[in-house]
Amino acid sequence: MELIGSRYKGSTKNGRMDGEGEYTFPTDTKYVGEMKDGMFHGKGVLFFPNGSKYEATWENGLAKQGSFTFADGLQYQDNNWDYCSAYDRRFHSERSNGFRPPGETQLTDVHPPPSIPDGCYDCADGFYDPNSRVVTSYTGRFLRNTDDSEHEWIVRTCRKAWDEPAGGDPQNSFATRSEENIKIVS
Repeated sequence: MELIGSRYKGSTKNGRMDGEGEYTFPTDTKYVGEMKDGMFHGKGVLFFPNGSKYEATWENGLAKQGSFTFADGLQYQDNNWDYCSAYDRRFHSERSNGFRPPGETQLTDVHPPPSIPDGCYDCADGFYDPNSRVVTSYTGRFLRNTDDSEHEWIVRTCRKAWDEPAGGDPQNSFATRSEENIKIVS
């Protein structure tokens, strides 16, 4: 475990994880629950660094039955999943708490959204720096390196720091630009 950076606290039998324990992966994902012969076995929960969790019944290291809950409390459903469908694009917080008042645009599930560092993207579980190709949590902790596919998706679809309103510059306001394009016909 020390070689790959994982940690274990709990009971052991014959030098292997056995009984109740807490296994922490190098990514800071944490399993808390029952173990048998060095594997997840019985009831246990995987806690992810972004705040989501997967509660399951495990058998010899494999999840046999479980449920996933996102960091915002939304529970994933295998059947009849209607969250964020083509017909309903509301965020979970909007579904749970209602819409914000007119004029208060909600750009992310968290309102107000976190400020994006210069040159980075907000990819929903943290910030992405396209130069280093690293995703860090909103608190600055390393989450992962991206492959080409994820890099392309983030660059194509996610909020960018340079898209955020810089505040108060009348030369860049929509109203000013629109007035410049109006021709008065007499």
